[in-house]
Amino acid sequence: MSKKKVLVAMSGGVDSSVTCALLQKKGYDITGVTMKIWDGEECSDTTEGSHSCYGPGELQDVEDAKKIAKQLNFPHMALDLTKEYKDIVLDYVTEEYLSGKTPNPCIICNRVLKLSVLLDKANDAGIEFNYVATGHYVRNKFDEEKNRYLLLKAKDKKKDQSYFLYSLSQEQIAKCIFPLGDYTKEKVRELAKEMDLPVKEKKESQDFFSGDMSSLFEGKENPGKFTDKEGNILGEHKGIQYYTIGQRRGLGIAKGSPLYVIEINKADNLIVLGEKEDLLNDELTANKLNWVEIENLKKEMEVTAKIRYRHREAEAIISPYEEDSVLVKFKEPQSAITPGQAVVFYQDDVLVGGGTIKKQQKSNIKMQKYKSKFKNKKQKQRISRIARIFLVFAVRGGDNFAF
Repeated sequence: MSKKKVLVAMSGGVDSSVTCALLQKKGYDITGVTMKIWDGEECSDTTEGSHSCYGPGELQDVEDAKKIAKQLNFPHMALDLTKEYKDIVLDYVTEEYLSGKTPNPCIICNRVLKLSVLLDKANDAGIEFNYVATGHYVRNKFDEEKNRYLLLKAKDKKKDQSYFLYSLSQEQIAKCIFPLGDYTKEKVRELAKEMDLPVKEKKESQDFFSGDMSSLFEGKENPGKFTDKEGNILGEHKGIQYYTIGQRRGLGIAKGSPLYVIEINKADNLIVLGEKEDLLNDELTANKLNWVEIENLKKEMEVTAKIRYRHREAEAIISPYEEDSVLVKFKEPQSAITPGQAVVFYQDDVLVGGGTIKKQQKSNIKMQKYKSKFKNKKQKQRISRIARIFLVFAVRGGDNFAF
């Protein structure tokens, strides 16, 4: 019986390198491929010892992948996807920011580029394979009762990357192997050292784009106004593409209390600023849906939902909403729900599905009660601080003490 042939998407990092080694030990016949996506445009890596997916660090990544292939004795090929990366990822990211949204490039890159276009390129290059493997921390399996391929959280919950793969089709999941799903990041790093892989100490990529992203918006600047919730003008912004919901730094607006971006109004080219509690919302609507555990959402379902990759899951009820959308009602208000980001739904370790956040909103009286509680808590904190000041004053007897 011939060995199963696996195409391994290699980034030149620790995770995909250990993935290759684990598959070899299981008897798979592997071929490594690395995407070349940087077009040579000047951009700077700012983090010493690590870099981003797109940028000059790619040259080192390709060399590292070749070293791994040579050490483990399997074929490797670097495939040129620079045009596809620009058309599919960079142009998408640019348009989303210019429309006042905050996109997640990793999600579209995984679904369209890494697990679709790359496979077509590999086929065109004459590489034979039955499966594709990546270094993602996630698990998959076939559920006979549901007759569907499922995605499950990784064993290492801190490293779990299922969020980035929610948009995969059933056909894509069926073709994937994720060897690192049952390992912790610490164990993977340990294995790399045991095997003395050249990348055993290599740091992870920090972002998808090296240096200043403003180069994506060159010639597309469109300054507008900052306003408060009542519409009063507070200052001028440099363009909506430079801001995201929840942003506090870099606004250049001075006020007694910290201000945050609470709304981006593309139609009027306005950035609305407010206080921290104004970021709280307990509902959102999402579209561009993809269901993994189920074929489609036909009625209400209790889930936990993540509104960002690093966001803690929150209890919610999801239900069909208008055409091809879903309404998400959270048990407790969430901060900085951001249009353009993905919202992903889970039941325990199983990924139910997800979509793109379209709009955030406040639903009912509970929000007002929560905000009152929030303000009361801040008032109590202020009173507590004042009480401590008077206590110090009393202890010092008032000598040489100035308010």
